[in-house]
Amino acid sequence: MINYKQSLTTLLFAIFTLPVLGQQKDMIVVNASKPVAAISSTMWGVFFEDINMGADGGIYAELVKNRSFEFSKPLMGWSMKGKRTKEGDVLVLNRQDKNTANPRFLRVNLHQGSSRELGIANEGFKGMGIKKELTYEFSLMFRHQTKGTTLFIELVNEANKPIGSGQLKLEGEANKWHKQSVTFKATEAAAKAKLNIWFEGTGFLDLDMISLFPSDTWKGRRGGMRKDMIQMLADMKPGFIRFPGGCIVEGMDLANRYQWKKTLGPLEERQLIMNRWNVEFAHRPAPDYFQTFGLGFFEYFQLAEDLGAEPVPILNCGMACQFNTAELVPLEQLDPYVQDALDLIEFANGDASTQWGKIRIAMGHPAPFKLKYLGVGNENWGPQYIERAKVFQQAIKAKYPDIKLIYSSGTNPESDRFHYLDTALRKMKADVIDEHYYMPPEWFLKNAGRYDNYDRNGAKIFAGEYAAHVDGKIVGSNRNLWEAAIAEAAFMTGLERNAGVVDMASYAPLFAHAEGWQWAPDLIWLDNLNIYGTPSYYVQKMFSTHKGTQVIQALINQKVVAGADQLYVSAVRDEAKKELIVKMVNTAANSRTKQISFQGVKLAKVASLLTMSANLTDKNSLDDPSLITPKAASLKLKGQTATVQLPANSFLLLKVPYQ
Repeated sequence: MINYKQSLTTLLFAIFTLPVLGQQKDMIVVNASKPVAAISSTMWGVFFEDINMGADGGIYAELVKNRSFEFSKPLMGWSMKGKRTKEGDVLVLNRQDKNTANPRFLRVNLHQGSSRELGIANEGFKGMGIKKELTYEFSLMFRHQTKGTTLFIELVNEANKPIGSGQLKLEGEANKWHKQSVTFKATEAAAKAKLNIWFEGTGFLDLDMISLFPSDTWKGRRGGMRKDMIQMLADMKPGFIRFPGGCIVEGMDLANRYQWKKTLGPLEERQLIMNRWNVEFAHRPAPDYFQTFGLGFFEYFQLAEDLGAEPVPILNCGMACQFNTAELVPLEQLDPYVQDALDLIEFANGDASTQWGKIRIAMGHPAPFKLKYLGVGNENWGPQYIERAKVFQQAIKAKYPDIKLIYSSGTNPESDRFHYLDTALRKMKADVIDEHYYMPPEWFLKNAGRYDNYDRNGAKIFAGEYAAHVDGKIVGSNRNLWEAAIAEAAFMTGLERNAGVVDMASYAPLFAHAEGWQWAPDLIWLDNLNIYGTPSYYVQKMFSTHKGTQVIQALINQKVVAGADQLYVSAVRDEAKKELIVKMVNTAANSRTKQISFQGVKLAKVASLLTMSANLTDKNSLDDPSLITPKAASLKLKGQTATVQLPANSFLLLKVPYQ
């Protein structure tokens, strides 16, 4: 028997849905009711390496260069001043093995007279950035032969005009080391100030650890970090911070490798080393580039905690940089390197009953840092790396089975080295594999689907270092073009779509000083007083501050949108905020209109929209820091549909509240 009522209903449904079905061929269809994968809390993070003056002269706010006279040239950064300087008045002495961490100090032979007859000056890191009306703290360690010595501290600007001064009368028992400090305000600002120290008194005066810090450090910590630089990171809300590198982990040779234990304790006991970027590039010489380790592992962990980010330390695995010396520790001598890894976990997580936990507590952090991740080597490759990685894996997992170990997959994501490492590490049942790619923008556009077919049940992926590199004839901050940023945004939609296998991602390098860079492009550029985010920074920030909790489907014609018709799309759901977030990249040279149909939830009537668009050759700069930044607008929805205008060469983020 024919059910005429049912047939009529079916016919009417078909008639009235024909236009909708037709539209859906051109629509982005977002299905919020079918989560594809959970998004890791560590999905988007930051990678810090002391390159481009990232630490000394960068986030570490010390203004005095070579404060302990330990550079290869002991007086680098210093000069003598005064009318009565004679041969022998100023000497560098070396205690050698009586103080191996800080052997050198300065001895000044004082003659009775005015404070302007003998002095020393420090040039700072490309000068000293001084702010008007800000308080500065001068400190030093000293040993005097005769009491009554007075130091006159003076900041002078580029015209040698005094812009701040203080006076310090040295006290304490003669012939013993003491530490004193004095604070004073700057009366004027200067981008390239210098520090003068004048002496008044008689006899020999020994000086060490001469220091000058601004008072407006991050969280107001004495001897802390440059506030505006850390604020740029905090604004990103990173899920992790990877440190301390990078190539400095490996070192040019094993003697030059990063050794975390030497970065703990009082500053005067931290052993300085040459930064490997000091001599890496002949076209960008940096003879005054050293690591003082005022920024050490304790400070890195503390910074991660400040940012609400997981700490991700990377340790040397017994291999120096393979592009330099390729030195190896023989396997039978690898135990100290493995023990360093075990001790680091104890330092981060141990209680007062443990040797290294006790040291952390003594440094002022009773609670554990809750370390969960540890990297074994950086950009190492070959069977020699796999041999050493297995030794680390066996020892660490035996004692700390819950620590997730991160392993290197080399330097080129398409090389034979990469494929060898990827296969070997998966056989080892690696927790996380770290992939790096510094490639042209075209590579990022073509590889937005790179992880679509990766094994969801195997190792997770850490996109640990990536940046789109435009034409190599373009140098410095000019490399941070919109062309690079939009290609990275397109690639990142692929990372986000594949959150089922990609757990972590971070752009690299992070910071660059406009006068002290070795490598470009970089995420954030600065000088002594100013800072700005590149277009790539704002792309990273848009992803990291709109991370969501679950990936959801965003399809056109039942297919993921990864470059077809020069369009890239990903979508997430944020269950905590009750929002759907769609990220869209249009790499076409023309504007286009797209409709987005939402399924599975009931939407609010108004959505918010963030848009970035520019000419491919546009960039931000110190003179125009906000040329390319997200522009906010509201968008009214029509039922379950949003109609969005995508400008040429644009990145859009649509945020839709749902019930």
